Amino acid sequence: MKILSALRAKFQTRDIPKTPRGRFNALLRREKGNTAKVAERLGISRRQVQRLVKGERKIENSKPETLGRLEQEVRKEHQPRVTAKAQKEAQERGLVIETRAAVGFTADAGTTDDPRMRRLTEEVPPELIPEVFEALRNGDEAKLNELAAKAVSPYFYTPGTAANEDELGIELTDIDYIEFDYRG
Repeated sequence: MKILSALRAKFQTRDIPKTPRGRFNALLRREKGNTAKVAERLGISRRQVQRLVKGERKIENSKPETLGRLEQEVRKEHQPRVTAKAQKEAQERGLVIETRAAVGFTADAGTTDDPRMRRLTEEVPPELIPEVFEALRNGDEAKLNELAAKAVSPYFYTPGTAANEDELGIELTDIDYIEFDYRG
Protein backbone atom coordinates (compact mmCIF):
# COMPACT_ATOMS: atom_id res chain seq x y z
CA MET A 1 0.00 0.00 0.00
CA LYS A 2 3.03 2.31 -0.01
CA ILE A 3 2.66 3.35 -3.65
CA LEU A 4 -1.06 3.98 -3.29
CA SER A 5 -0.50 5.95 -0.08
CA ALA A 6 2.22 8.06 -1.72
CA LEU A 7 -0.05 8.94 -4.65
CA ARG A 8 -2.97 9.78 -2.38
CA ALA A 9 -0.73 11.96 -0.21
CA LYS A 10 0.47 13.90 -3.26
CA PHE A 11 -2.66 14.16 -5.38
CA GLN A 12 -5.63 14.17 -3.00
CA THR A 13 -6.34 16.94 -0.53
CA ARG A 14 -8.26 14.79 1.97
CA ASP A 15 -9.02 11.15 2.60
CA ILE A 16 -12.34 9.33 2.31
CA PRO A 17 -14.60 9.19 5.39
CA LYS A 18 -13.07 7.04 8.14
CA THR A 19 -16.16 5.17 9.34
CA PRO A 20 -18.28 2.70 7.38
CA ARG A 21 -21.35 4.87 8.08
CA GLY A 22 -19.60 7.93 6.66
CA ARG A 23 -18.53 5.96 3.60
CA PHE A 24 -22.05 4.60 3.10
CA ASN A 25 -23.51 8.11 3.35
CA ALA A 26 -20.93 9.42 0.86
CA LEU A 27 -21.85 6.67 -1.63
CA LEU A 28 -25.55 7.33 -1.08
CA ARG A 29 -25.00 11.07 -1.75
CA ARG A 30 -22.96 10.23 -4.85
CA GLU A 31 -25.87 8.17 -6.18
CA LYS A 32 -28.37 10.91 -5.18
CA GLY A 33 -30.22 8.60 -2.79
CA ASN A 34 -30.88 5.90 -5.41
CA THR A 35 -30.88 2.72 -3.33
CA ALA A 36 -30.94 0.47 -6.42
CA LYS A 37 -27.67 1.95 -7.72
CA VAL A 38 -26.04 1.73 -4.29
CA ALA A 39 -27.14 -1.91 -3.99
CA GLU A 40 -25.72 -2.70 -7.42
CA ARG A 41 -22.38 -1.08 -6.60
CA LEU A 42 -22.10 -2.91 -3.27
CA GLY A 43 -23.34 -6.26 -4.56
CA ILE A 44 -26.16 -6.48 -2.02
CA SER A 45 -29.94 -6.34 -2.32
CA ARG A 46 -31.87 -3.11 -2.57
CA ARG A 47 -33.81 -4.11 0.52
CA GLN A 48 -30.57 -4.37 2.52
CA VAL A 49 -29.63 -0.86 1.42
CA GLN A 50 -33.07 0.42 2.44
CA ARG A 51 -32.63 -1.14 5.89
CA LEU A 52 -29.25 0.54 6.20
CA VAL A 53 -30.72 3.89 5.21
CA LYS A 54 -33.56 3.60 7.74
CA GLY A 55 -31.17 2.53 10.49
CA GLU A 56 -32.74 -0.93 10.92
CA ARG A 57 -29.28 -2.41 10.33
CA LYS A 58 -25.81 -1.06 10.93
CA ILE A 59 -23.38 -0.93 8.04
CA GLU A 60 -20.58 -1.70 10.53
CA ASN A 61 -22.08 -5.20 10.98
CA SER A 62 -21.96 -6.01 7.26
CA LYS A 63 -19.78 -8.74 5.77
CA PRO A 64 -16.10 -7.87 5.28
CA GLU A 65 -16.56 -8.25 1.51
CA THR A 66 -19.32 -5.63 1.53
CA LEU A 67 -17.22 -3.24 3.62
CA GLY A 68 -14.31 -3.77 1.21
CA ARG A 69 -16.50 -3.01 -1.81
CA LEU A 70 -17.86 0.05 0.01
CA GLU A 71 -14.36 1.42 0.53
CA GLN A 72 -13.39 0.63 -3.06
CA GLU A 73 -16.49 2.30 -4.51
CA VAL A 74 -16.06 5.43 -2.40
CA ARG A 75 -12.35 5.70 -3.27
CA LYS A 76 -13.07 5.23 -6.97
CA GLU A 77 -14.91 8.55 -7.20
CA HIS A 78 -13.26 10.41 -4.33
CA GLN A 79 -12.37 14.00 -5.25
CA PRO A 80 -12.79 13.52 -9.01
CA ARG A 81 -12.03 17.16 -9.87
CA VAL A 82 -8.90 17.23 -7.71
CA THR A 83 -7.63 13.99 -9.25
CA ALA A 84 -8.48 15.15 -12.80
CA LYS A 85 -6.64 18.44 -12.21
CA ALA A 86 -3.60 16.56 -10.85
CA GLN A 87 -3.61 14.21 -13.85
CA LYS A 88 -3.82 17.12 -16.29
CA GLU A 89 -0.93 18.88 -14.56
CA ALA A 90 1.12 15.66 -14.55
CA GLN A 91 0.50 15.28 -18.29
CA GLU A 92 1.60 18.86 -18.94
CA ARG A 93 4.59 19.11 -16.59
CA GLY A 94 5.67 15.48 -16.32
CA LEU A 95 5.73 13.15 -13.33
CA VAL A 96 8.81 12.02 -11.40
CA ILE A 97 9.10 8.99 -9.15
CA GLU A 98 11.71 8.76 -6.40
CA THR A 99 12.09 5.55 -4.45
CA ARG A 100 14.38 3.48 -2.32
CA ALA A 101 13.48 -0.14 -2.86
CA ALA A 102 14.92 -3.56 -3.51
CA VAL A 103 15.11 -3.77 -7.28
CA GLY A 104 15.57 -7.09 -8.99
CA PHE A 105 15.23 -8.26 -12.55
CA THR A 106 15.23 -11.35 -14.67
CA ALA A 107 18.55 -11.80 -16.45
CA ASP A 108 20.55 -14.22 -18.54
CA ALA A 109 21.95 -17.33 -16.88
CA GLY A 110 25.22 -16.70 -15.11
CA THR A 111 24.42 -13.08 -14.21
CA THR A 112 23.02 -11.81 -10.95
CA ASP A 113 19.36 -10.98 -10.63
CA ASP A 114 19.31 -10.69 -6.81
CA PRO A 115 17.35 -7.67 -5.65
CA ARG A 116 19.45 -4.90 -4.11
CA MET A 117 18.36 -1.75 -2.30
CA ARG A 118 18.69 1.19 -4.68
CA ARG A 119 17.71 4.83 -4.55
CA LEU A 120 16.29 5.79 -7.92
CA THR A 121 14.77 8.93 -9.38
CA GLU A 122 13.23 8.62 -12.82
CA GLU A 123 10.63 10.37 -14.91
CA VAL A 124 7.40 8.47 -15.50
CA PRO A 125 6.91 8.06 -19.27
CA PRO A 126 4.02 10.29 -20.42
CA GLU A 127 2.12 7.32 -21.86
CA LEU A 128 2.00 5.70 -18.39
CA ILE A 129 0.54 8.73 -16.56
CA PRO A 130 -3.13 7.96 -17.45
CA GLU A 131 -2.60 4.37 -16.28
CA VAL A 132 -1.10 5.61 -12.99
CA PHE A 133 -4.15 7.77 -12.27
CA GLU A 134 -6.55 5.01 -13.34
CA ALA A 135 -4.84 2.60 -10.92
CA LEU A 136 -5.05 5.30 -8.22
CA ARG A 137 -8.81 5.64 -8.79
CA ASN A 138 -9.22 1.84 -8.67
CA GLY A 139 -6.95 1.41 -5.66
CA ASP A 140 -4.88 -1.16 -7.58
CA GLU A 141 -1.56 -1.46 -5.73
CA ALA A 142 -0.34 -4.34 -7.94
CA LYS A 143 -0.84 -2.30 -11.12
CA LEU A 144 0.89 0.70 -9.51
CA ASN A 145 3.85 -1.50 -8.58
CA GLU A 146 4.09 -2.70 -12.18
CA LEU A 147 3.90 0.89 -13.50
CA ALA A 148 6.51 2.11 -10.98
CA ALA A 149 8.84 -0.70 -12.10
CA LYS A 150 8.38 0.37 -15.74
CA ALA A 151 9.10 3.97 -14.77
CA VAL A 152 12.45 3.16 -13.10
CA SER A 153 13.52 0.56 -15.69
CA PRO A 154 15.43 3.04 -17.93
CA TYR A 155 18.06 3.19 -15.17
CA PHE A 156 18.99 -0.41 -16.02
CA TYR A 157 19.33 -0.32 -19.78
CA THR A 158 20.75 1.81 -22.53
CA PRO A 159 18.42 2.46 -25.45
CA GLY A 160 19.61 0.78 -28.62
CA THR A 161 21.35 -2.09 -26.81
CA ALA A 162 20.35 -5.73 -26.84
CA ALA A 163 18.83 -5.67 -23.37
CA ASN A 164 15.76 -3.49 -23.47
CA GLU A 165 13.15 -2.72 -20.88
CA ASP A 166 10.81 -5.59 -21.80
CA GLU A 167 13.54 -8.23 -21.60
CA LEU A 168 14.81 -7.16 -18.16
CA GLY A 169 11.57 -7.69 -16.23
CA ILE A 170 12.22 -5.14 -13.46
CA GLU A 171 10.55 -5.82 -10.08
CA LEU A 172 10.25 -3.46 -7.10
CA THR A 173 10.09 -5.18 -3.72
CA ASP A 174 10.66 -4.08 -0.14
CA ILE A 175 9.87 -0.43 -0.83
CA ASP A 176 11.49 1.68 1.88
CA TYR A 177 9.93 4.91 0.64
CA ILE A 178 8.39 6.19 -2.56
CA GLU A 179 7.38 9.70 -3.59
CA PHE A 180 5.81 11.26 -6.65
CA ASP A 181 6.14 14.86 -7.77
CA TYR A 182 5.72 17.03 -10.82
CA ARG A 183 8.80 17.55 -12.96
CA GLY A 184 10.50 20.90 -12.83
